[in-house]
Amino acid sequence: MAADGQRHILAIGGFGGRPPAQRLPALIRYALDLSGAVRPRVCVLNTAAGDEPTAFVRMYAALSQHGAIPSHLQLFAMPNVPDPAELLLAQDVIFVGGGSVANMIAVWAVHGLADILHQAWDAGVVLAGVSAGAICWFEGGTTDSFGPDLRPFTAGLGFLPGSYCPHYSSEPARRPRYQSLVADRILAPGIACDDGAAAHFTGTELAGIVAEHPGAAGYLVRPDGRGGVTEQALTASVTLSPEADQDQPEG
Repeated sequence: MAADGQRHILAIGGFGGRPPAQRLPALIRYALDLSGAVRPRVCVLNTAAGDEPTAFVRMYAALSQHGAIPSHLQLFAMPNVPDPAELLLAQDVIFVGGGSVANMIAVWAVHGLADILHQAWDAGVVLAGVSAGAICWFEGGTTDSFGPDLRPFTAGLGFLPGSYCPHYSSEPARRPRYQSLVADRILAPGIACDDGAAAHFTGTELAGIVAEHPGAAGYLVRPDGRGGVTEQALTASVTLSPEADQDQPEG
């Protein structure tokens, strides 16, 4: 159970680059802090990247150096543990990496992970993820899972209402494409985050935007009823301290 007894989800817009070895991004540190555990147990899921091995190695090194107890759930070519539910429900934090959200959700469905992850969330395990690992908690979002052109994805887990768009300011196509999909009501109204920003939810309510550097923001995007959208910028309610940023990568 998280320290405050709440259910938490941290949806990270992006890191803006590959972290140096053995450095933990400040936004992941924030997710670990939400758990309240002195040595949080953290399970990493990289299903969206096909369980690429070096990503697990980097995360193990970074999490271990930060005092966390890392583990991972690998589903390709078969699960690396006999009981994924037992592993996931024993964690303080579950972190989901980026890649193809469409492929990830399809694989998770085969292995029954949607129900397990919901059980973990209900039990107070902090859920966090970046890009595909942020979209997955919502009803849908923008994705390049189907090719280089961004398309709508509407098969998310739906733990959180609405849609999500990562990389809002760093990838030029994201903002106009997300706005057009929301305006056309192909995607539900939702929230977007810049790289370096995350939307923090307690239960299903937005608690605020967390930023790892000044200027990173979130945005509420809604249809305006006239064929367009309204975009409300959300400045960070929490900006992580310079001391934390010195110990972690940009991105």
